[in-house]
This record gives sequence, C-alpha cells and structure tokens, in this order.
Amino acid sequence: MENELKIDPILIEEFLKFNKNLIEAPKMVPAIDEINLEMTPYDVAYSEDKMRLLHFNSSIQKQHKTPLVIVYALINRYHILDIHPQKSWIKNLLNQGFDVYLIDWGSPTNIDKYQGFDDYVNGYIDNCIDFVCDEADVEKVTLQGYCTGGTLATVYSALHPDKVKNLVVTAPVIDGKKDTTVVGNLAKHMDVDEMVKAIGNMPPEFMYYVFSILKPFEQGVEKYIHFFKNIHDKNYVDNFLRVEKWLHDTPSIPGELFRQWIKDVYQENLLIQDKMYVGNQLVSLKNITMPIFIQVAVGDHLVSPECSMPLYYAVGTEDKTMRIYPTGHVGMIASSFSQKKVLTELGQWLSERSK
Repeated sequence: MENELKIDPILIEEFLKFNKNLIEAPKMVPAIDEINLEMTPYDVAYSEDKMRLLHFNSSIQKQHKTPLVIVYALINRYHILDIHPQKSWIKNLLNQGFDVYLIDWGSPTNIDKYQGFDDYVNGYIDNCIDFVCDEADVEKVTLQGYCTGGTLATVYSALHPDKVKNLVVTAPVIDGKKDTTVVGNLAKHMDVDEMVKAIGNMPPEFMYYVFSILKPFEQGVEKYIHFFKNIHDKNYVDNFLRVEKWLHDTPSIPGELFRQWIKDVYQENLLIQDKMYVGNQLVSLKNITMPIFIQVAVGDHLVSPECSMPLYYAVGTEDKTMRIYPTGHVGMIASSFSQKKVLTELGQWLSERSK
C-alpha cells in the first residue's frame, strides 16, 4: 500500500489565514511615513551646526535640581527614547520630576566629514553642558549616554569631570576587544582608512547593511511572518511600525569620527586601556570620580554585555552601580519592562544624587 501524504488541517488553516492577511495588509496598514509617534513636546534650547539641544516640556513640577542631559547614539534618531507615550524613556523621566535635555546630532553632510571625537566631545557636548549649566543655574549636570552615545558620555566625563555630577551609561561600547557581536567582529576586520578615503561619511546604506546581517533570519524573515500573523492586532501593528520607522531613519556618520571610532575603540582597543587621546588629551577612565550607573542588557545583539561591563572596574569612583537586565538593546530603553524595572531603578538612584 502506497504511503499517503497527509497535511495537518491546522497548518492548512494557518496558511490560508496568513495568505489572507498578506493580501489585506496594504489596505489595513499605513505607510511608515504616515505614522505619528506622538512625541513629547520640546523646545530647541541651543543649536550648533547640525546639532540641536532639545529641552523637553513637562506638566510635572521639577523635583530634582540637577538637570539630565542625554547624549544620543550616532546611529538612527533619538526617537527610540520617545517611541510611544506608554514606552517613552523621556516621558518617564519627566514624570519622575527630572529636567530632561537631549543632544540630537542631526544629519551630517559632506562638509562635516572631517569632524572627529574632539569636535563631538570637547565641542558640541561641552558647549551643550555649559549652556544647560547657565540656564539651570547649576555647576554640574547628570550625563546619560545610550549605546555609542554612552561611549561619548564616558569620554566626556573622563576629560571634564568637574562638569558631571552623575554619569549614566546604557549599553556603552567600552572594551572593543570583548565585543563579540557581528558589529564588533566586522569593525575589527575593516580597512577603515581606505573606506573613509573612498566614501567620506559613512552613508545610511552602510548602516542598513550592518543591521541586516546582525540576525538575518530573525530580522529579515521571522519578524515579518509575525507581523502578518498579527495584522489584526492594532497595538502589535502600531508598535511594529513605530520601531520600523526608527530603524529606517539613520543619518550619516562623519568620516573622521567613524575612522577614529573603529580604530581606537574596536581595532586598537585604546579606551579601556587608558591609551586613547581626544584633542591631544589622554582619556583616563580613572578620572571618572563621580557616581556612575551602568546599564547592561544580557540579550544585546548590538553591544556585547562583556563590552560594557569592564567600565565598572576601570573607573575611579567608589560610588558605582551596575545593573544587568534580561532584555535586549532596544528592550532596555523602549518596552514595558523598561518602564517598570529599568527606569524605576534609575529614577531611585538618580533622585538620591540629584539634590
């Protein structure tokens, strides 16, 4: 008797349902550029070249004297910190009574290709902090950096410890040798001198390519399968499209900054060894004597936890805290878990040190 091919009727039903959702999707789902992120209102407090310093408005009375200045990453836009009113990092901190500023790097053009670490750290960040100190009538600020912004905030705090009251770093790139992500491995084998010489600024297309090879199946296929399966779930679709809008909006990175980043942080691993120079000044992590709060995500596929954690042991302060969370790079700053756990712990830590 010949074997008969039997197909599970449940699988057939799932296939038909998925196919129906696929056909209906164009009528049900808005285009990404039509998505309204409902972002927290802000004023542009200060600007210089392409950079803007945003000061967020709040209906909550400020409860803490020390203002918080967030240094956003060099990749994508700051929108991930304000991606949804119920998952907004910025809104949560405002509701806890903090005075929140954020550095938005804007969109560098070809004229900016010679800007490097010195311009960003001793120029833009330093000017922003001077402005905030004058406006808030304080001598020091709390400085927070996310991802590559965490690296910039760390370097700044080591060079200008007299202006930083507290340092918060969220998934910072610190020990390049220990970064085993696709990004880290790619960076270590890159002829960055020739790349910058030929291209100038690193274009968005290069960043998209890097993202596409991080988790090729999960990011390229699986997430869209889940999307079409959940096409009738408005909350799921809304959250999905908000993140997609953020992922597909990234500026160029100035060529010289990119070159220094790849060589000094990843290939020669100078930062963690206290051998990195910025503006002819040696960056010694021992100069970080202010309280520091380090946030690390176990499932981070962009910055290995082992790349961030060595900062805890390298700084000069005794008032240091490190929290390791069971989430990912984005989940740590834009999720329900972030709202309930990560930001609650950060707020408690900051409130004790922001008087």
